Amino acid sequence: MLKDIYLKLRSILEEADIEAAGLEARLLIEDVTGMNRASQIANSNTEISPELEQKLISMARKRAEHMPLQYILGKWSFMGFELKVGEGVLIPRDDTEVLVGLCLDYLKDSDGKAALDLCAGSGAISVALNKLAGAEVTAVELSDKAYNFLLENIKVTDIKPYNGDIFECYRDFEANSFDLIASNPPYIKSDDICSLQTEVGYEPKTSLDGGTDGLDFYRAIVKHWSPLLKSGGAMAFELGEGQSDYVSRLMSEYGYTNIKTAKDFGNTERAIIGILP
Repeated sequence: MLKDIYLKLRSILEEADIEAAGLEARLLIEDVTGMNRASQIANSNTEISPELEQKLISMARKRAEHMPLQYILGKWSFMGFELKVGEGVLIPRDDTEVLVGLCLDYLKDSDGKAALDLCAGSGAISVALNKLAGAEVTAVELSDKAYNFLLENIKVTDIKPYNGDIFECYRDFEANSFDLIASNPPYIKSDDICSLQTEVGYEPKTSLDGGTDGLDFYRAIVKHWSPLLKSGGAMAFELGEGQSDYVSRLMSEYGYTNIKTAKDFGNTERAIIGILP
């Protein structure tokens, strides 16, 4: 019965020290059966086929090895939009909503809506800006695996994908073309990656590694991509912990004004935006 399968899945996850074992067991069942939590409880005595039971146990065992739940489900929600994800692409996180919030605030008062999403990954930022602000987004991503997920996630939008290296492909765009440049770049220090939680180890290193001090991408983007902004345009970043002061100074050195940051729920300065006069 469904309730027995739930208990079995929860037990597998608890033994592997998965923190939200009960919730994740429910999410696995919902993915396979289509029944949400309320429906699962109401139908707890429903018989489940051996095939579905084995599928669920297989999924739980993968999670017990600390494979990210998002990869097992093959999808995840970001700001209300369901995105396809899997091995090879960074998982969308709630922290990135702080960056998107700053961008939306800027765009609502902007006459132009041309936006550029650098290191776009799954397209989470691109989709949110396109759907919530009507932005005309160009999404740039280097990794072929991540780019394929990006293509899937923007299929029913007018977002323009571009497969390129942000350290070089700025040359392929015209100056003064965009009202907003946004990026959630790799910002983990190279030496810190090996100490991250096991789940993060499944995610692509290229989406995490920001160089020796974690700041390589900020320097490159501010230096090379600022000329692509229109007068009065904005540049915005997601930030790693303790990086706000440096990135703020960097942006100031390149002429940005009205620089402001925003905190996440953990009270970390998680995003920054500045205006180029």
